[in-house]
Amino acid sequence: MHLSGTDRANMAADSCIFHRTLTRSRPAPNQASSSSPVVCRESLHVVDIRRYSRDPASAIYFPQAVLSGEDLYDVTLTDGDCRLQVTLDPGLNRLVERRVLKPGSALRNAAFSPALSAQLPECPGASADRDSYRLVSVQVDDEEEGVRRSEADWDSLPWFGPSEPAGALLPLRASRSIFLPLWNNVDYSSEAWTEAPPTDGLEEEDEEEEEGRQPSVTVSELRERFLSGRRGVARGAIQHQLIVRIINKSHLMYYGRTDRNCECPYKAVLQACDRTGSVCVVLWNSVCVSWYRRLELGDIISLRRFRVKQHYQAEVDDIEISVNSRNPAAQLCVVSESSVSPESVPPAPSYSFYNSKEFQERRHGNLCDVIGLLTFAGRSERVRSKDGRGAGLLEYRWLRLEDGSSEQPIMVKLFSTSQPETQLKLLPLSVVVCTRLRSVTAEQNPTWFYLTNTTYSQVYCTGQGHHPRMSYRRLQPVRTFLRWLRNQEDQQVLSRALIGGFFIYPPPPVSLETLMRERRGELGFLQGAELQRELEQLCYRERRTFCLQATVSMVTYSCTGEEDRCLFWTDRPSSSPSPPSFRTPLSSRFCPMSPSSSLSASTPRPAGASRRSGRRRKLLMPETPSKRRPLLAVQPEPDRTVILFEASMEFLDPAGEDEDDEDDDDDDSSSYTTAALPPTFSPVATETLPLRFDYSHREEQAAAVAMGGGASAQRFGSAPGDYYTVRLRALSDGHTIDAVFLPHLSSSSHRHGNTWTSILSQGAFSSHTPPPSPADLIAMAPQLANQRLVCVLEACHLGGARTELVLSRGFHLKD
Repeated sequence: MHLSGTDRANMAADSCIFHRTLTRSRPAPNQASSSSPVVCRESLHVVDIRRYSRDPASAIYFPQAVLSGEDLYDVTLTDGDCRLQVTLDPGLNRLVERRVLKPGSALRNAAFSPALSAQLPECPGASADRDSYRLVSVQVDDEEEGVRRSEADWDSLPWFGPSEPAGALLPLRASRSIFLPLWNNVDYSSEAWTEAPPTDGLEEEDEEEEEGRQPSVTVSELRERFLSGRRGVARGAIQHQLIVRIINKSHLMYYGRTDRNCECPYKAVLQACDRTGSVCVVLWNSVCVSWYRRLELGDIISLRRFRVKQHYQAEVDDIEISVNSRNPAAQLCVVSESSVSPESVPPAPSYSFYNSKEFQERRHGNLCDVIGLLTFAGRSERVRSKDGRGAGLLEYRWLRLEDGSSEQPIMVKLFSTSQPETQLKLLPLSVVVCTRLRSVTAEQNPTWFYLTNTTYSQVYCTGQGHHPRMSYRRLQPVRTFLRWLRNQEDQQVLSRALIGGFFIYPPPPVSLETLMRERRGELGFLQGAELQRELEQLCYRERRTFCLQATVSMVTYSCTGEEDRCLFWTDRPSSSPSPPSFRTPLSSRFCPMSPSSSLSASTPRPAGASRRSGRRRKLLMPETPSKRRPLLAVQPEPDRTVILFEASMEFLDPAGEDEDDEDDDDDDSSSYTTAALPPTFSPVATETLPLRFDYSHREEQAAAVAMGGGASAQRFGSAPGDYYTVRLRALSDGHTIDAVFLPHLSSSSHRHGNTWTSILSQGAFSSHTPPPSPADLIAMAPQLANQRLVCVLEACHLGGARTELVLSRGFHLKD
C-alpha cells in the first residue's frame, strides 16, 4: 500500500518530536496566534541551510529584530521522523556566517516562534495552509559529533504539517524565487539551474533543426537602425531572427536589493558576433536560470522577440540586446553549425594563449589565455570586496600551472566564475585552460606576477568533457603544450603536487621600509585587544592581514599529532602581574595538556613517575655550552617520506631526562626555561598545512579544501607534518596571541643568514645554505628575547571557534 507524505507523518505523530513540541504552539479556533516561543528540549539535526536576500516586506516577519544585513536563511531541520523548514532569526545569522551552524549540526533547546503564513505577506515559499516558524534561539551541541548529510537518508522523510511543499523549496520570508549559494553571490545554487534547455513556452519552437538557416537581420543592421532612431527598433520587440555565435560569457551577476522587489534578480552578459560585427546579449532574471548553464563559448544561438537598448557601459554609442522572459518573452535556441547556411556561419572565438616564458614580457593589465598542468590547487578562501559589505565577500583560490616553457610556474588567483562543479574538480594533474585572464604585477617586485579574473573569465579542465568540444584544442600553443605533457611522468608530477593549506602570493616584502612604501606609510597597527575583536568579526574562510607590534615570549616546534612532544623555548616571565591573553584555536579539537600528561618538554610522563621535591627539569640552550643541548634535531630530508619522518620521531632522545640531576641546582639563565611542563598551545589546524596530493583519494581531498570542508583533511597526511608556533605579546596592552610560523613551506631567493632576525623578515629559510635543524633553531630562540618586532599576521577564519593566524613576516623594530 502506497502512503502519501501526509499519511506517513500522521502515523509518526506519536514519536515525532516536532508534533509533540509544536502542536502546543498552535492557537485554538478563533484565537490569535501566540507570539511566545516554544522550546524543544530534545535533539534535532540540521539537514540544510539556504540563503537569500531580503526584500522590503521582510521586516514585517521580524518585528523585534534589527535587520542590519542583507541575508536571510531558511533552515531545514529533522527530528529523525520528519522534516521542518524554518526561518533563522536574523539575530542568529552569525551562527551561519561563522559556520557554527551547518548541515549535520546537532541542536538542543531550539526555541520556535510560530506565525501563521496566512497572516503575513505572501511569499513564494509560504502557504496559507501551512504553519510557519522562526528559530529564535538555539544551542549548537559541540560535544555531539555532527552528522554528514551523505550518511543520513533525510531526503526521504516526510514534511511536518498537514501538507507538503509543492515542488522545490522556495524562500519563506522574501519574494524571491531562487536561493543564493551560501558563500558567494557569483555561483548558482539549487536544482533549478539546469543544463537541459527549457521545454516550455515559446523558447521551444525553434528547437527543430532546419538546413540552410539564415538570419533575417544582422548585428550591423540592428546597430545602424537603433542609433539612427528608427521607431521599430528603438521601441518595439524585434521579431526578426538574429543568428550569432557566443565568443565570451560573463559570470552571473546578482543585483538583488533589500529595497526592491524582484523574484529572480540575475543577469549575465554574452558577447556574441556574426559576420557583420559583435554585440552584447544580456540575459535577464529567469532566463539566466533556464539558459545560463546551457550556453557555452562557441555555441551558435538563434534569437527572436528581443529588445535593442542603449549599451549603458559603452564608451561610445553602442547597443545591447535584452533577452527577457516577459514583455516580450524572447525566443532563444541553440542551433548546430551545420544547420546554418555557409555564408551566414558566424566566426569562431579567438584566443590569445601565452606561455610562462612569454609572460615575463607581458605588462600589467594585459589580457590573455593560458593552458597548463595543475600542480597546486589552493583551498577556497574569501576576501572582502572594496564596498566592505558582508554580501561583498568574494571567493577565490590559488592555482599553480606548469607548461614546460620555463622554470617559472604560472600563478592564477581564480575567483568564482559561475562554474562551481568545474572549480570543485580543479585538482593536481589536471590540464587546465583559463580564458580571458588579466595579468597583475606586484608593486614591490615586478618579477612577481600572477593572473586573475575578468568579467568574462572561464575555466575548463580534464575530466569534465570540456576540451574535446572547444576550438582552442587545434591552436599551435595548445599543441606545443601537449607535446611537452606527453613527456612527463606521473610519479615526478605527483612528487610535487600539493592541494590546500595556507598560501600567500606574491610573497610579502622582506623589509619594513618596503612594507611601509607598499602601504603608503599606513600599517594600521592594532592593539592586542583590537586584534582579538577583529578576529571575532571574520566570517567563514574570510582572509585578512593585520599588523601588530609585539615581542616573542615563546617558540615551539611540533609535529602534527605529537604536540605533547614539542621542542620549546620560553622567555622567563617577569615578576609583574601576568597580562591578559587570548589564543586563536588552530584546530577543530583543542587538546590542552593536563599536569599528569607530560613530565618534560618532550616525553610523556611514565606511569607511576613522581617529581622530586624542590627539583625542576630544565631545557638548556646553546649559550651555556657546558649544558646538554636538546636532542630533538630531526629534519626530514627531501627524499624521505612523511611516514619515515614520523617513525624516526619515536627514537628521539628525550630532552632533560638525564639519569643524574647534576644540573638541577644551576642558576637561572635567560637562555633556558625552568618550566617542568611543555607550554599549552593549540595544535595547528588541519586546513593550514598543505596535503600531498593523493590521486586515489582526489574526490575526498577536493571536498576537504572546498568551502565547507576541512574536518575530513585529518585523514590525509600533510606535507610537511611539522610547524612552529610563536607566542606574541603585544607592546600596546600586553595581550598574548599564538601564531603559526612556517619558514620551511617556502624558500627565500635572497642571500641571508639563518638567524631568527633574517628568517622572520624573509618568512623562510635561506635557499643558499642548508636550513637549521629544529633543535638548532629552538636553541637560537633566546635571540628573540626583548626584541621588538613589527609582525605581519595572516588571519583566516576556519569555522566555529577556529581561526588560523600565520606569522608571515617579523621585522626587527630598531630604536
